[in-house]
Amino acid sequence: MTASETLARYIAATNTHDFDEVAQVLDASAVYYFGDATCVGLASVRAYFERTWTLIPDEVYGAEDVEWVVDAADAAVAVYTYRWSGHIDGQARSGRGRATNVFHRTGSGWRLVHEHLSTGPSPHSGA
Repeated sequence: MTASETLARYIAATNTHDFDEVAQVLDASAVYYFGDATCVGLASVRAYFERTWTLIPDEVYGAEDVEWVVDAADAAVAVYTYRWSGHIDGQARSGRGRATNVFHRTGSGWRLVHEHLSTGPSPHSGA
């Protein structure tokens, strides 16, 4: 499996809302930078994902405009626009931002070691 295929598997696993599926592509020491939290290790990342899925039980997450800024034998880095949609307290909601995912190759395949999510630039920033 390539790093690109692993990213696709990660997105699909995220949309199952079953963290055991997500964990199959994560490194045990994964570090996540969310807009409102830093999570280190599977237990912390699991708690954040499951809290989000409780808040947005029908969330759909996607990646667009994926660019591989590093694609080497043992490391790969993807940057992309993420989008999510779902219902919070019965109200339709959606959002988007920027993501960076860092993968490394292990003896059992590619693993996600870092994800950094941030809001995108404001429409008036010119970026």
